[in-house]
Amino acid sequence: MSRRTYGQYCAMARALDVLGERWTLLIVRELLTGPKRFKDLLEGLPGIGTNLLAARLKDLEGEGVLRRTTLPPPAGSAVYQLTERGRDLEPVLMGLARWGVDQLGEPHTGEAFRPVWAVQAMKATMGPEAARWVRETYEFHVGEDVFHVRVDDGVSEPEYGPAFEPDLVLRTDGDTFLSLVSGRLEATDAIEAGKLRVEGDPEALARVSDIFGPPVGARRSGTGLGAS
Repeated sequence: MSRRTYGQYCAMARALDVLGERWTLLIVRELLTGPKRFKDLLEGLPGIGTNLLAARLKDLEGEGVLRRTTLPPPAGSAVYQLTERGRDLEPVLMGLARWGVDQLGEPHTGEAFRPVWAVQAMKATMGPEAARWVRETYEFHVGEDVFHVRVDDGVSEPEYGPAFEPDLVLRTDGDTFLSLVSGRLEATDAIEAGKLRVEGDPEALARVSDIFGPPVGARRSGTGLGAS
């Protein structure tokens, strides 16, 4: 079956011919944090079927957005990763995330949530001026998920997995993390309640709030991760 097209000689329409199908941009979102196995993508995209994921990956590979490769030993796993053309989509997705932050509201019953999604939204709303001259790495342990964010002079990069010599390590559970980034809970209260453990430079926790600005869903509350 041939892929649908808008049939318009327009740069935006041509881009949507490639990216406008359901799940496509969310696949790119998952790959922005590094190479992923097929299994990893299935886990990171709750609700997508194996056949549909395989079809979307095939289309994106054909368009030069991603490629299949094998990680070096000892991993040796077959993974998908973005090409340079695929990485060029990051500003597009960050723009969508900035627009979508105010659409979040309270989580709906049954909605899937992964902590790294919130970190990507935090990146989209970060204040580059606050991050100027800052070179730090923040590592998050949320339930069984481990990921980190590197901040380097106004630029932040979230990635899966542990960091090398992080400046700040935060350990919590999924519900507490969601409450923190949605602004329903302050970090100081979570620490006092024993729901958030912080290791490293205490001043780095305040810089997290300064750099990433009002957290996801908390633009009007002024609370959340890093608040004091």
